[in-house]
Amino acid sequence: MDWQKDYFQELNQAENARKNGNEGMARVCSRRACGILIGEYLRRQEIVYQNPSAYERIKYLSDLPGISKQVRELANNFLVHVLPDHNLPVNVDLISEVRTLEKLLLRDEKIIE
Repeated sequence: MDWQKDYFQELNQAENARKNGNEGMARVCSRRACGILIGEYLRRQEIVYQNPSAYERIKYLSDLPGISKQVRELANNFLVHVLPDHNLPVNVDLISEVRTLEKLLLRDEKIIE
């Protein structure tokens, strides 16, 4: 699996959805991109976790012992459920947040406290 191709494809879909006024789809694509990113992080850390669900991968990362507070908070934003009006109860940009996680998980080395 070419994680980068899949990751950037989801990010592009998220950006296109936002440009077209479909914020719900932008969130879905951002969440899937996050799941791909976490899968690659776990692979690099030699952590065996086979669940393909983006949501489950995000929960798994958030619950990893010793993970930094910043990574945990970012990951938790992807786990927030939408309100009946289809908006998030927090003011976050999941596209921006997944890019920050990319830097923290795959480019920086100090994410475990």
